[in-house]
Amino acid sequence: MLVINLKSYIETIGKGGSELLEAAEKVAEEYGINIVIAPQFTDIYLLAKNAKKVKIFAQHIDPIEPGAYTGYILPEAVKEAGAVGTLINHSEKPMKIIDIEKAINIARRLGLITIVCANDEIVGAAVAKLNPDYVAVEPPELIGTGISVSTAKPEIVINSVKMIKEVNPNVKVLVGAGISNREDVKKALEYGAEGVLLASAVTKAKNFYEKIKELAEGFIR
Repeated sequence: MLVINLKSYIETIGKGGSELLEAAEKVAEEYGINIVIAPQFTDIYLLAKNAKKVKIFAQHIDPIEPGAYTGYILPEAVKEAGAVGTLINHSEKPMKIIDIEKAINIARRLGLITIVCANDEIVGAAVAKLNPDYVAVEPPELIGTGISVSTAKPEIVINSVKMIKEVNPNVKVLVGAGISNREDVKKALEYGAEGVLLASAVTKAKNFYEKIKELAEGFIR
């Protein structure tokens, strides 16, 4: 699975997000791979209503029930907007372990797919015990650098897969941080990962289609 986090980049809000989705849909059709886009919350509805093969995820949910929570992200709201899953505990939106567990449980009840982020293999194994659908291991020091975890720190990928699968063999393992090209994706998969999570390699690309297509080629064995 190729997960593209749009974060808060100006290039991919509104019209830009729609253009990225169009490119991702074309690649998903051509290569038959699972692609996820996590846009700004304000763009979930816009993208979800036009998505066919691509899955739209929220970037975060708060572990709350409907009620008086001004400024919080209600899980029911992202589902109503069309999201089919959510990121949880991204390094730029960290959560306490008790809140991670609550968020996973709420998402499960609502039928939302969960990708829980972890900064290393130890944290990845710990959150795997909470039974999310995916754990994405991203060393924060490499995020946005263009230096791929699968190149600079392959042992993190290898150890993450080993430790997470030992704790919970049902959890799928993604890796991220610095993933920029087809070779980065290919290496991550060779080391046992089942997909990648990335952002700026696509959001900052001059041509969304060409960059997503290049990354998709890393999935071809």
